[in-house]
Amino acid sequence: RLMDYFSLSCIFQMDTTQESYLDLFPLDAIVYLTPDSENVLEDVDPSKVYVLGGLVDESIHKKLTLRRAREQSLQTARLPIREFMVKSTNTKNYHSETLAVNQVFDVLSTYYETRSWPAALKAGVSSGKGYVVPDAEIN
Repeated sequence: RLMDYFSLSCIFQMDTTQESYLDLFPLDAIVYLTPDSENVLEDVDPSKVYVLGGLVDESIHKKLTLRRAREQSLQTARLPIREFMVKSTNTKNYHSETLAVNQVFDVLSTYYETRSWPAALKAGVSSGKGYVVPDAEIN
């Protein structure tokens, strides 16, 4: 089931509610984060509300969160994993840009504190996803 009720503001406030974010915030203030977006999140804007497009099950449903955001006419963005990380060599040849809600939160909160995508991605993206931040990128 799609989680419709997580929002993140840059002051590290996370609220849960049964109300829809569509009823709580203006459409132009909402950025729906989904790994399938073609838009890269370049910065965290304190005037925006970030909705973490997540699923409450273990299966991967390609583009489900992107479709949901488009149906609601929302801006979308994805974390800059491809831009700041490289695929690591692993025995399973497994690489995924799909993160759990807590991992996305860790990335966003670390980025907001450090203003460094490499540091934020290193902190929030587990090695099991098959991506690493090159050592030269960490400041």
